[in-house]
Amino acid sequence: MFAEIIGAISGFMYSYLLIVMLIGVGLYYTFRTRLIQARLLGETIRVILEKPVGKGEHAVSSFQALMVSTASRVGTGNIIGISTAICLGGYGAVFWMWVIAVVGGASAFIESTLAQIYKKRGEHGSYGGPAYYIEAALGSRALAVIFSISLIATYGVGFNMLCAYNLQSTFIAYSFYDPATTPWIIGAVLAVLVGWCLLGGGKRVIKATSTLVPIMGVIYISVAFVLTMMHIDLLPGVLGNIFSEAFDFQAIFSGLAGSCMMYGIKRGLYSNEAGVGSAPNAAAAADVSHPVKQGLVQMLSVFIDTLLICTATAFMCLSSGVAPVPELAGAPYVQEALAASMGANAKAFITVSMVLFAFTTLLGNLYYVDNCFAYILQRLPGKTFVLTYRVIACVVIFIGAGSSMGLMWDLADVLMGCMAIINLPVICILGGPALRALDDYVAQRDAGKNPVFKAASVGITQKLDYWQK
Repeated sequence: MFAEIIGAISGFMYSYLLIVMLIGVGLYYTFRTRLIQARLLGETIRVILEKPVGKGEHAVSSFQALMVSTASRVGTGNIIGISTAICLGGYGAVFWMWVIAVVGGASAFIESTLAQIYKKRGEHGSYGGPAYYIEAALGSRALAVIFSISLIATYGVGFNMLCAYNLQSTFIAYSFYDPATTPWIIGAVLAVLVGWCLLGGGKRVIKATSTLVPIMGVIYISVAFVLTMMHIDLLPGVLGNIFSEAFDFQAIFSGLAGSCMMYGIKRGLYSNEAGVGSAPNAAAAADVSHPVKQGLVQMLSVFIDTLLICTATAFMCLSSGVAPVPELAGAPYVQEALAASMGANAKAFITVSMVLFAFTTLLGNLYYVDNCFAYILQRLPGKTFVLTYRVIACVVIFIGAGSSMGLMWDLADVLMGCMAIINLPVICILGGPALRALDDYVAQRDAGKNPVFKAASVGITQKLDYWQK
């Protein structure tokens, strides 16, 4: 009964409401920023390499903040999620996944720039996110608390349960897999490992993800590229199917809830999180001289996730010659597609990839949860509180591993949708300061300066804690 209710809510949210909101807000800011996704792409690459402005052990660089947000974005959804979208929605889901990434890049820029503008300064470094800009700029702590609770439910429960399920599902291909016991064993091992890492605090999270995410991404994309090239003769047909199915509007609107558009947008949003309000929590931690720098960096994170890693998965599978059918949705399709090229090595490659993707995702997710608890409590949580909720988080991971696929995907989609429904209207209302900050940044850069932010230059008269010198 619970699974049916969650499924119905998910169907309604993604059939109409969120499709309009996500594409509408993304296109609005694409035009307002004058196609920032292409116009400042080169500048984005440059600012990633800058050292943090702050000094000391708590200073976080743009690159480290990028890795934390990418750790959460790049996860099991980049493999299992894309497979599910293709098998259930068809080839056209890939195109709509690209659309939500390109237009969503502008939304990601705005929300992360706002997080930088309204962030706070603390003894352990800077911090912030949607809750902080909602309270500071809208003057509504109540809405900010509701958003924070929504984020905690999404990342601490929904996403982590789904991540654990997706990880254990890749072991189905092994002969030792027993549906009655293996998921619980894998869930227990994963929960213990995550709990051990979390006891080291937020700095360990940043260090771990800074090391694992680049290695994980490069290896995965490299293998996907090689396997796609092995079947290069099939690629034109794959691209033809992607575009032909994407623009089959009669099929899309005759059954929107199960269409390629809906699955592409669902899985694209789950993967890159543009406009959801999660990445700004990591963006606020970066010590940069101008908020726009981190807005650009987080925009790039969306592209890395979807246009590189998700596309790598899609091409690797679709060019294998194995047809995507509903019966193979999830890990089975990826494993069969890779087996066509790698043989017995396919199982090991997917297992290793999923372990790395899942581990960094779980760490990145709980880093966001830490920030929201601190906001709600208006102080850093005490040791007893932190220990208690992290034990609960590990139990949730354990339970998710043994749950069902349909319920886990629908629950994650609904919780994520609730965050987007709050955050997207907020960034539409508050976009002015971010757009003026962009103009200020470009003007300083064009004058040959390293842009430095001043609140008065973008029309903000209130005292900004972090930027007050």
